[in-house]
Amino acid sequence: MIEGIMKILEKKKFRVLAVLTGITLLSIACSGNDDETDTSIVSVSGSTNIGLIDDKRILQAESEPGNWLAHGRTYEEQRFSPLKQINKESISDLGLVWSKDMGTNRALEATPIVVDGIMFFTSTWSRVYAVDALTGETIWTFDPKVPGEWARKACCDIVNRGVAVYNGKVFSASLDGRLFSLNAETGEVVWEVDTIIDRTRAYTITGAPRVAKGKVYIGNGGAEYGVRGYVTAYDAETGEQAWRFYTVPGNPDLGFEDPAMEMAAETWKGTDWWEFGGGGTVWNSIVYDPDFNNIYLGVGNGSPWTREIRSPGGGDNLFLASIVALDADTGTYKWHYQTTPEDNWDYTAVQDMALADMNIDGEMKKVLLQAPKNGFFYVIDRTDGKVLRAHPFAAVTWATHVDLETGRPVENPEVDYSDSGAWVLPGPLGAHNWQAMSIDLDAGLAYIPTQENPFFYAIQEDYKKTGVYKRNPGGWNMGIEMSSLAQNILNNLESQPKPGGFLKAFDPLTGETKWSVPIPHYWNGGVLATAGGLVFQGDALGMFSAYDKETGDRLWEFNTYTSMLAPPISFEVDGEQYVSILTGSGGGDLFGGEPLPPIEIQASLTYNNFGRLLVFKLGGDKTLPIPNVRDNTIPEQKLLNASVEEIRNGESNYNQYCAVCHGFVVKSAGGIPDLRKMSAGVHDAFNQIVLEGLLASNGMASFSDVLTEQEVENIHHYVKARAHEDREVALGNMEAPQYTWFGVEED
Repeated sequence: MIEGIMKILEKKKFRVLAVLTGITLLSIACSGNDDETDTSIVSVSGSTNIGLIDDKRILQAESEPGNWLAHGRTYEEQRFSPLKQINKESISDLGLVWSKDMGTNRALEATPIVVDGIMFFTSTWSRVYAVDALTGETIWTFDPKVPGEWARKACCDIVNRGVAVYNGKVFSASLDGRLFSLNAETGEVVWEVDTIIDRTRAYTITGAPRVAKGKVYIGNGGAEYGVRGYVTAYDAETGEQAWRFYTVPGNPDLGFEDPAMEMAAETWKGTDWWEFGGGGTVWNSIVYDPDFNNIYLGVGNGSPWTREIRSPGGGDNLFLASIVALDADTGTYKWHYQTTPEDNWDYTAVQDMALADMNIDGEMKKVLLQAPKNGFFYVIDRTDGKVLRAHPFAAVTWATHVDLETGRPVENPEVDYSDSGAWVLPGPLGAHNWQAMSIDLDAGLAYIPTQENPFFYAIQEDYKKTGVYKRNPGGWNMGIEMSSLAQNILNNLESQPKPGGFLKAFDPLTGETKWSVPIPHYWNGGVLATAGGLVFQGDALGMFSAYDKETGDRLWEFNTYTSMLAPPISFEVDGEQYVSILTGSGGGDLFGGEPLPPIEIQASLTYNNFGRLLVFKLGGDKTLPIPNVRDNTIPEQKLLNASVEEIRNGESNYNQYCAVCHGFVVKSAGGIPDLRKMSAGVHDAFNQIVLEGLLASNGMASFSDVLTEQEVENIHHYVKARAHEDREVALGNMEAPQYTWFGVEED
């Protein structure tokens, strides 16, 4: 580790200080007071040589275009690189210069920070890496040692989207809700703080912290499990809590934390929304605005998804699916804009936000740009939160348009699913998810990884029959009919909108799509545009491509043999430009699993989900090994004499507890084991794994709190029944699988 640092410092002619040793922990006990901070302090400080990024340096990022100093490169988070050595004329010479095996087959989603020749980034299980940007040599690593069973509390994989680097420290958050300050030179812990307010609820953190004004800002996830969202600001030097802002109100009988919560409570109905948690987690986008000293929060969906259950009697349910502006110093509410009032579809507003100065109707405006899940691209005045433009950028059926006078969407009554189910676009993955877009102000365009993936929404059958909804602390709380989802889809297959993915060049002011590149799978990677006239993106089929930003023509491609979600970045060292990307898919679409036609099979399922960091430059000549095609043979199943009722019960519980990781209709997406292919030994240990947590350290925690032994046996029956029919189809003994046991009569 020290040798690697020495090499970097010698190149930059920095002086080397001795590494601090002898770490002594001093724990400050949590008092239970929300304003107190449970902080572990160590006798290690930040580096005086490495990671010397501060507000001034980020504000002047254009003066050092070779570094990638913040999550979106600058505080504006436009993710546009001014580098142009790699351009339309030279792109044919781009090649791999080095790759790093990350030792995982799960999704990698991080945006690296690159400063002075060092890359800082995260991998699965919230592990942090510092590597030499020229060679990939590891300088140091940090493992927060997240308990394996915490994976069960994560809706969308054991992912992490990156770090912040500030004043000689690297800030990272762990899946189990801790925030760390690390010495940028050594990776040693400077301080650690527990950010979670209630560990009886399933909070997680997968997002990258943001830093500004001497503070670290971090949110959390867990809305599907029934948590109450909030964002906390911590002192970057000490880890002491500076302020906390809740995004949804708690129990009114206990009072309100601030006037904003009192205002928000007026938009909620019913008597116990706080028992459901409310949701509203800020699990991705937090943006600092130096022009107004604001922090913008991208707020997520409600808990449950369905408004009829969440807030009977109506109400907008602030601040769900909203952009909220706070004072960066105090956390005081300034304004908000709600993209989806009365959210009913999991239409989060956590997607990337970018800041810009744009000429709108003949007047320069300081605006915020966002393309959230709901399919409309918003241009919002940063002075007061007024929406200036709201054009659809993808197929949208839930609403006809956004009324700019009221700022509200006009819902389409034809796809109201409150009485009977309906196909709706976008589905819960959204028209655009967390995968980064890129803003090109000179061209007036946003380059957006767009998806059209419909979902069949229906109110949960048990609730429709009884009028009673009980929060399930051990599973997802959506209020959506999941038990018989396969039957609902098959019964309505002819009316299903066609799914697909696109890379679009979109004008947010006019609503015009300048060009659109179809991609045969909807779940693709983030985007980087550059001054070299290029747009880079990795896709589900494993191709890392460069497109002409004027026309959308593909000018270059590299087969990574692995599906990608992470955004590319570009940096420069010693006068040479590099482009890098992390490979490995999964995340929010583990549920989707192996797709059905017409969607093409993703590379991570064709080969494997190889987690790697890839770095390219002009003249690079390295290659990746060509992997073997995955063996998709399903073993012969030992079927027991299970009744249709037992298999149907297994299907119901599988959809509730298992499908989110192992895939819909027991078809894995590639990163998680495919249960149809279980070995005889795993079949024998099935109950031990599910009920006793035999594989808890790997992320497969016990489900004994929500499932009985008979229910687990029924899940096992369902898995084997699905495996059997897919095997029979593959052998030519059956024309097509039936997929579901709902609506099937006993023989």
